[in-house]
Amino acid sequence: DTVPFRIKASVTVEAVLGNSRAAVSAQHPSPASRQSRTSKYNLLTFLPLNLFEQFQRIANAYFLVLLVLQLIPQISSLSWFTTVVPLVLVLLFTAAKDASDDLNRHRSDNRVNNRRVQVLIDRKLRSEKWMDVQVGDIIKLENNQFVTADLLLLSSSEPLNLVYIETAELDGETNLKVRQALPVTGDLGDDVEKLADFNGEVRCEPPNNRLDRFTGTLSCGGQKYPLDNEKMILRGCTLRNTEWCFGLVLFGGPDTKLMQNCGKSTFKRTSIDRLMNVLVLCIFGFLAFMCAVLALGNLFWERNKGSSFTAFLPPLDGNGPGFSAFLTFWSYVIILNTVVPISLYVSVELIRLGNSFYIEWDRKMYYARNDTPAEARTTTLNEELGQIKYVFSDKTGTLTQNIMTFNKCSINGKSYGDVYDYTGQRVEVTEHTETVDFSFNRLADPRFTFHDHALVEAVKQEQPEVQAFFRLLALCHTVMAEEKTEGELFYQAQSPDEGALVTAARNFGFVFRSRTPDSISIVEMGQQRRYELLAILDFNNVRKRMSVIVRSPEGKLCLYCKGADTIIYERLDPSCSKLMDVTTEHLNEFAGEGLRTLALAYKHLDEDYFRDWRRRHHEASTVLEDREDQLDQLYEEVETDLLLLGATAIEDKLQDGVPQTIEQLSKADIKIWVLTGDKQETAENIGYSCNLLREEMKEVFVVSGNSLDDVRRELRSTAMRLDTAAADSLLPDGVLGKDATVMADETANGEYGLVINGHSLAYALERGVERDFLRTACLCRAVICCRVTPLQKAQVVELVKTYKRAVTLAIGDGANDVSMIRAAHIGVGISGQEGMQAVLSSDFSFAQFRFLQRLLLVHGRWSYLRMCKFLRYFFYKNFTFTFVHFWFAFFCGFSAQTVYDEWFITLYNLVYTALPVLGMSLFDQDVNDAWSFQHPQLYVPGQLNLYFSKAAFFRCALHSCYSSLVLFFVPYAAVLDSVRHDGKDAADYQSFALLTQTLCVYVCVCVCVQLGLEMAFWTAVNTFFVVGSLAMYFAVTFTMYSDGLFLALPSAFHFIGTGRNALNQPGAWLTILLTSILCLLPVVTLRFLSLQLRPTINDKVRPEVMLKVRQAKATPPPPPRRARMRRTSSRRSGYAFSHAQGYGDLVTSGRFLRRPAATPRTSGSALVGRATAGFSPMGRSAGYSPAGRQHNAKVPDVQVTSLQMYRTMAEPGL
Repeated sequence: DTVPFRIKASVTVEAVLGNSRAAVSAQHPSPASRQSRTSKYNLLTFLPLNLFEQFQRIANAYFLVLLVLQLIPQISSLSWFTTVVPLVLVLLFTAAKDASDDLNRHRSDNRVNNRRVQVLIDRKLRSEKWMDVQVGDIIKLENNQFVTADLLLLSSSEPLNLVYIETAELDGETNLKVRQALPVTGDLGDDVEKLADFNGEVRCEPPNNRLDRFTGTLSCGGQKYPLDNEKMILRGCTLRNTEWCFGLVLFGGPDTKLMQNCGKSTFKRTSIDRLMNVLVLCIFGFLAFMCAVLALGNLFWERNKGSSFTAFLPPLDGNGPGFSAFLTFWSYVIILNTVVPISLYVSVELIRLGNSFYIEWDRKMYYARNDTPAEARTTTLNEELGQIKYVFSDKTGTLTQNIMTFNKCSINGKSYGDVYDYTGQRVEVTEHTETVDFSFNRLADPRFTFHDHALVEAVKQEQPEVQAFFRLLALCHTVMAEEKTEGELFYQAQSPDEGALVTAARNFGFVFRSRTPDSISIVEMGQQRRYELLAILDFNNVRKRMSVIVRSPEGKLCLYCKGADTIIYERLDPSCSKLMDVTTEHLNEFAGEGLRTLALAYKHLDEDYFRDWRRRHHEASTVLEDREDQLDQLYEEVETDLLLLGATAIEDKLQDGVPQTIEQLSKADIKIWVLTGDKQETAENIGYSCNLLREEMKEVFVVSGNSLDDVRRELRSTAMRLDTAAADSLLPDGVLGKDATVMADETANGEYGLVINGHSLAYALERGVERDFLRTACLCRAVICCRVTPLQKAQVVELVKTYKRAVTLAIGDGANDVSMIRAAHIGVGISGQEGMQAVLSSDFSFAQFRFLQRLLLVHGRWSYLRMCKFLRYFFYKNFTFTFVHFWFAFFCGFSAQTVYDEWFITLYNLVYTALPVLGMSLFDQDVNDAWSFQHPQLYVPGQLNLYFSKAAFFRCALHSCYSSLVLFFVPYAAVLDSVRHDGKDAADYQSFALLTQTLCVYVCVCVCVQLGLEMAFWTAVNTFFVVGSLAMYFAVTFTMYSDGLFLALPSAFHFIGTGRNALNQPGAWLTILLTSILCLLPVVTLRFLSLQLRPTINDKVRPEVMLKVRQAKATPPPPPRRARMRRTSSRRSGYAFSHAQGYGDLVTSGRFLRRPAATPRTSGSALVGRATAGFSPMGRSAGYSPAGRQHNAKVPDVQVTSLQMYRTMAEPGL
């Protein structure tokens, strides 16, 4: 077979590719390298790689060295098992957790790599796995199928070689987008033989992460054809409304733009982990210092006292005091190893795992509609959730549902949409408010809801202005209609705004039914009418409006126009001035509620004028130079002297609870930045709707400079208005040098907002301006960045991470958010209808943005509080245990003798003292979840690292030093020169060791008493852990010191009878009681003084909570219900229209429709349109889905259907 395609992906790399696998197999990478892989290990690499990673942890490497030292008999006074047992347990537990996590990643990878696709091989279509698809293969895709790789579109089932794709995985948008193949390849159709014989060469750019750009050329037949993004179908897209298409694989596997945007997975560590590494290094230094002191003590003792013991302890040959001190140093390194607690890491992992389960088990974070629970995909970052300072959020699909709903309108000076009671008072619209009955309209969409009955009555009364209003909405658009069965209409819109408006017109009796390139058929109040479509004056971002020119069945010419009110007002006839004033008031009210508004106008045209205008329009559309300018002039000419009809108000539906969540997070001093690819108007409106921007703010600044100097000047001017001191503190370029320095937090003289667009942000992120941008942005309460690319999202996050000592969180739902999610300290994915790419790259995931407040204010704060308490008391008990060895060295001749039994040393951290502190770390709550929401300021101490820091660690070490002095010297004084009640000496080594280690366990019980002073949530489990640990200690002690074990293994169990001999003395129990009181007394005193003199915010809130709980009989009050927020705005319009340019030409191209819809009935007896099964309208009106799919529902496998639209047709009589 010949090899028809040759692809050059760069200047230096050339690969011969095509449908002959044998000819090109040697030039392709192995199948393993083409697979999508997110896993880290395989069967061969798991053990060495995992052990290598684990021994990069300083403590693990330290204990490995310690184990080697214990095998040297000259320096080891402890058995090897005292180190091996804890080390092996740590390694096994961590390895098991890593293996479980990686196994889940393998399963996810296998699901993706084993998907099937049809590939053209040896002139036949064969089913192949995704991982076996090679660059240069020609593959066939069918409707509703995921795109396998980055493809060059060759041909499709649609006329003009169009395909319709949904890019939710890439950008989170469900709007359908159009791609078109080259005519030279489109003529191949689905003829397999022609596709196999086609000979060409593709030269294209190397793999990159630019989703919006592609550059390449196709050479065939001696001709070169340019390739751009409009000819490409990227991996992550879904084919919609297209029966089939063929594509050439240009990039596969990790080279696809989707995978290139995912970036490289990085190992995330919490701030406590980083602090722990510093503290462990300090502990190492302190350990070396203690060992050096004791080695020097041994040196002096051997020189001054050692000669007295040579009679029964003769020195080895050549071993003088210096060598003895050297050996003593390493012996004490072994004995004092508990100062570096290896069991700490096991306990930390258990706590994190337990807190992760709490997140996954939380039913209040379960979204029943999609059957989606919250998921902790990473179990090592829980406590970081309690320290978040900056939240970076996407907009579409994260804050909003990307569902537009028709809420209100203004027609001929009268506002519709509000509901009033019998007294004339406005009533808040809820789910229980009575809805309008549309049963008079058999073609109404049952999912659409409206509450103002006055508008329906106006339609039924045939008021001419109201009918003209909805007639305009039914005619002025580029929506496509599909009617599978008679009366069952589905609208496919390029933007959700248009779909919502056409759906509203449909329900109010003006039903858009079908269209051809030169006509539009609608049903007006049950009567079929056909309008001749003469011209579409398409929308673009400069015009901010679109118009259509139609001829009515009566032969009248009319221009219908909709667009931004500021644009429409400039083109109105002077006779509309009074109506314009009234409509402006309505528009201000709509904009004040955050609604998206459009103004509607019309104009009757003279037949002779239009004939001349149409001729000039045709001439302008065929010129080669200045075509766009000439067309714009003609559009301006005809769109004048318009007559105002009214305005529409559409709500971009927020997810439930978004405004309340943002308000709660703001009260917790969490700053929220929205990074969106949407236009500025859209982002600003959503900012007001979701309570991110508020009218109470002093000012909302907009940065829109078009050069580096303009952006720098605008940022510094803004900073001066925010705070003069802050502006003066802006450092000149280069003052800070090349190294990044931490910028201190500053406070503005009020609340401000900042909005910056994408091209200005590109300059703001350049070196020399980035610190100005960051300082200005951090002074604002809210920041919105518009038109940003995925790379810019990650750059903004990295900027904050670099210059601010703060923990960041990024939340999004699309593949365009992956880089931002991976760059932040914590990444959260929204698992919704926009795909799962963000979820797969996230650390935590759930279905709704509102769950973020529970994740942070409840689970995050509890996790941080528990972890900090655990660390403080864990270090306390281990330091106390170790310091006793240090004091004992001064009384044993610095001989490296242990004060405890070896078995006690082994079991102290693993059995005796682990559970009480662990129980506190898993179950403690200072206040419950309801009160956490009532007092969001409780979150602030975590941001400031108040619960655990270097200072807290050193206070803990001082406390341990005091407790160890009490633990050693009180028993020492009690047993010194003491005798038993039978007259025998009680001051033997084993009895003293048993008494001291018993006190250690009891002091750990005192630790629990200390914890009880702070804990407000004692459970049966906590109590069982404390009592059980004591019981376990005595049970194990009496068992190991029994005669039976001594007779079985006398070398291992040599404390025979010590337990019953030492603990049957009243003096021993008196000593235990006295020591416990002395250890607890300063803690209680300090706690009392701190409550009185320097109470923390928790100390202030807890008494208030306890008082209210008692008053409410332990039932917390429900959170206050917030009414719908209304604001008055000086902004004239909330205009934001997500339509794109180019669809007007597509509609009038003459060859885009498939076949006519089912023959409509001319009477009003058409069948009722059916709603998608399982759909439950929420809010004020049902949502319009631009993809024609059910929203917020768990969708089973989609059946492949053939949507009967967009096909060339020849309607009789047209």
